[in-house]
Amino acid sequence: MRDRLILLPGWGLGVSPLEPLAAALHGLDEHLRVEIEPLPTLASSDLGQWLDELDATIPQDAWLGGWSLGGMLAAELAARRGEHCCGLLTLASNASFVVREHWPSAMAGSTFDGFLAGCVADPRQTLKRFSLLCAQGCGDPRGLSRLLLAGAPSLSPEVLLAGLQVLAQLDTRVALQRFRGPQLHLFAGLDALVPAEVASDLLALLPDVEVGLIEQAGHGFLLEDPHGVAGAIQAFLHESADD
Repeated sequence: MRDRLILLPGWGLGVSPLEPLAAALHGLDEHLRVEIEPLPTLASSDLGQWLDELDATIPQDAWLGGWSLGGMLAAELAARRGEHCCGLLTLASNASFVVREHWPSAMAGSTFDGFLAGCVADPRQTLKRFSLLCAQGCGDPRGLSRLLLAGAPSLSPEVLLAGLQVLAQLDTRVALQRFRGPQLHLFAGLDALVPAEVASDLLALLPDVEVGLIEQAGHGFLLEDPHGVAGAIQAFLHESADD
């Protein structure tokens, strides 16, 4: 199914942020089937359960991609599927969202713990803060933040918290190295959640993959410039098909 791309969204904001990108991709290639798969609505933070649910729902032999947390889950699923995944593309997805040994370009653990505590105390306010950070670095941050919040699904506090706990667990470095298919990873130069330095760190880890940095953009770059992002993805898909 080289003409099928499944995209996974980020934490808490649902499928809406990916819809303009899916439309732009379809506009560039009417034969490309782009589907957005919602993240599991599990109150459990067991990563294996999340991946099992996605694996059971998403068709085999498709391209896998995602934004932020969605891209990290897509990377794990791609490694699990191996040859039954056509390729992987991620948008503003760190290999580890929080700082780990030998992976300093990430969010400090204390900062992330503050997010977790905020989600327990006031999930809605935490989601609002998150949307503002997603929009930071974009041309109209307040407008983009409102747009992100307006499209967010109504999720239970338990599901929101479980998603953050999964995000804290994920370290996709081994999965990215294990997956042998084509990979494209796009980052934003002004991202308030995923440091721009990740682009060079990932290229050092994976010298044979495609890594791009959009200089004047924030974490929500896919929503601010869906046509530009679609063009980069389409070029990658065509180049991979020619190999």
